[in-house]
Amino acid sequence: MNLVWLVPFFPLIGFLITGLGRNQLGKSAGWIASLAILASFIVSTILFTEVKSIPAGSPVVVHLFDFINTGSMQIPFSLQIDALSSIFLMVITGIGFLIHLYSISYMGHDEGMAKFFSYLNLFVFSMLLLVLGANYLIMFIGWEGVGLCSYLLIGFWYKNLDYTQAARKAFVMNRIGDLGFLVGMFLLFSKYNTLDFVALQAAIGSGTPDVSFLTAVSLCFFVGATGKSAQVPLFTWLPDAMAGPTPVSALIHAATMVTAGVYMVSRSHFMFTLAPTAQQVILIIGLATALIAATIATQQNDIKKVLAYSTVSQLGFMFMALGVGAYVAAIFHVITHAFFKALLFLGSGSVIHGMGGEQDIRKMGGLKSHMKITYITFFIGCIAIAGIPPLSGFFSKDEIMMHVFTGGAYGKIFWTLGMLAALMTAYYMFRLLFVTFWGQFRGTEDQRHHLHESPALMTVPLVVLAILSVVGGFIGIPAVLGESMGMSHALHEFLKPVLATSLEVSHGEHLSHQHELMLMGIATLIAVAGILMGYFYFKKYNAAKESSGIFKFFENKWYIDELYDGVIVKPLFTISRWKERFVEKAGIDGLVNGIGKLVQLGSNRFRLLQNGLVGFYLFMTVLGVILLFVIQIWYNKF
Repeated sequence: MNLVWLVPFFPLIGFLITGLGRNQLGKSAGWIASLAILASFIVSTILFTEVKSIPAGSPVVVHLFDFINTGSMQIPFSLQIDALSSIFLMVITGIGFLIHLYSISYMGHDEGMAKFFSYLNLFVFSMLLLVLGANYLIMFIGWEGVGLCSYLLIGFWYKNLDYTQAARKAFVMNRIGDLGFLVGMFLLFSKYNTLDFVALQAAIGSGTPDVSFLTAVSLCFFVGATGKSAQVPLFTWLPDAMAGPTPVSALIHAATMVTAGVYMVSRSHFMFTLAPTAQQVILIIGLATALIAATIATQQNDIKKVLAYSTVSQLGFMFMALGVGAYVAAIFHVITHAFFKALLFLGSGSVIHGMGGEQDIRKMGGLKSHMKITYITFFIGCIAIAGIPPLSGFFSKDEIMMHVFTGGAYGKIFWTLGMLAALMTAYYMFRLLFVTFWGQFRGTEDQRHHLHESPALMTVPLVVLAILSVVGGFIGIPAVLGESMGMSHALHEFLKPVLATSLEVSHGEHLSHQHELMLMGIATLIAVAGILMGYFYFKKYNAAKESSGIFKFFENKWYIDELYDGVIVKPLFTISRWKERFVEKAGIDGLVNGIGKLVQLGSNRFRLLQNGLVGFYLFMTVLGVILLFVIQIWYNKF
C-alpha cells in the first residue's frame, strides 16, 4: 500500500516532461503521456488486488508530509486507499489510458499536440489526487485542479472565441459550486477541528448526531457536487464543454470530472445518511436533471451535444441513487457509464474524424457501410445505455430504479418519472444511431470521398470499451438473478467495508423476487419501446424539417441559457457598467486623480516663488518672521 503515492506521481511527471519539452518532443509526447497513465493503471491494479486484505472500516492512510501545521490546525498531506478509492483509481487510469491512446491518432496533426497531452496528464493527476486525498482539503485541491484543467482543455483551440467563452462559462459555473464546498469545509472544521475522513466519521458516529448541522453541511457539499457534476441549475456548462477536442469530452464526461460529485457524496456517506432532508433534495434535483436533460437530448442535432445532454441525464440517475442512500448503485452506474459513455464519445470522434470535422447528424447518414467497426461499437454503446439486458447499463440502471421504487412514500412516483427519462434515453440514443449510420448519405461529395474507417489507435480503444460495456454489468448481478446463475453482487461485497454504516440504514420496503423480476421486465419493455420510437422517427426522418411547438422548446434547451442571460448575466453587466462609470471612474479614479491634479497645480504655483531674486527672498524671510510673532502672540493670548 506504500506504493499509493506512485499513482498520481506518474501523471505528474508526464505533465512536467510533456509540458516543459513540448517544443522538442513532437508526436512522442502522446506516447510519453500514455505510458505515464499506463504506469498509474498498473500500480492501481496492484493496489486494487491488495484492498481486500484491509480490515473492515480501517482504510490505509499514507502520510506524505505536514501540509498545514499552525496552532490548532493540523492538516497533513495524506493519501487514503480503500475499496471506494481503489475502484475510482481503476476507472480513472483505465479509461484515461484508452483515451490517451485514442488521442495520439486523433490529435496527431494538431500543432499543439504536446501541450494537449500535458494538460491531459495534469487533468488525470488532479482527479487522482481528488479520489486519493485522506481529507477534504486534499480532495479540494484535486477538485480545483480538474476545474482548472477543464478550462484549459475546453478552450484548447483558444483562437475560436466561442470556445474560449465556453471554457470561461465552465470555470465560472464551477466556482459557484465550489463556494458551497468551501463553506461546508469551514463548517465542519469549526465544529470538529478536523477535515480527516476517518476522524470525522468517528466523531459524527460517536455521539448523538446534530441533524440540522449535518443537513446544512450536506447541502453545502451538494452545491459543490451540483456544479462539478452538472445538476440543475448548474448544468448548462457541460454541453458547452463540447467545444474542446472529442477526447476531452470523453475524459470529462465519462470517467473523471463529472463523477467527482458522486464520489464526494459517496465518500461523505456518513454525513448524508444522517441528513434525510438533504437526501430528499438530492433525489428531487437528480430526477429533475435526468428529465430535463433527456428532453433536450431528444431534439439536438450535434452528435456531441446529444451525448453531452445524455451525460447530464445519466448523472441525474446517479444522484437519484445517492438521494435514496443507494451509494453502491450510484457507484455501479458510474463504472458502467464510464464504459459506454467513453465508447460513445470516442465513437462520435471517429465519426467526426471520418466526416472531416462535421458534427451535424443531419448531414450524415449511411455511415455504417464505410465505418463498420465504429458502427458496431457505437451500436453496442447505444444498447448498453438504453438498458437492454444483459449489457452493463441494464444492471446498473435497474438497481438504481429498484432503490428509487422502494425509497419512501413517493418512491413509486419518482420511479415512474425516472422510467420516463429511461424511455427518452433509449429513444434519443437510437435516434442518433439511426440518423447517423443508417439510410442514405446526406453530406457533400467531398465528405463522401473523405469517408473512411479510423486508424487502429482509434478503433482498438473502441473495441475494448465495447467489450467492457457488454460484460461490465456482471460485477453487480442482482440477487434475484444471481441465485439462479450462481453469482453474487461482487461490487456490493467489495464496497461493504467502506459503506457499512450507510448500508445498515433502511431506505424503504424490501421487494420480493417476483416484484424485482416484474420491474426488470417493465424496464426492458420501456427500453425496447424507446428503441422502436427511434426507429419510427428515422423512418419518417426529414433533415430539412424544423421543430415546432414543445419540440422547439426542447431544441432550444428550455431557453435556460437565455433565462440566465436575462436574469443574471445582463443585469450584472448593467450594474458593472454603472459601477465602472460612477464608482470606478467618477468616484475612485476621480478622487485619486483629483489629489494628483491638486498636488500638481499647487506645485506649479509654489514653484513661482523660486524666482532667483535675492530681494524677494529677504522680503519673504521678514514676512515669515512677522507671521511667527503674530502666531506666538495669538497663542499666548488664548
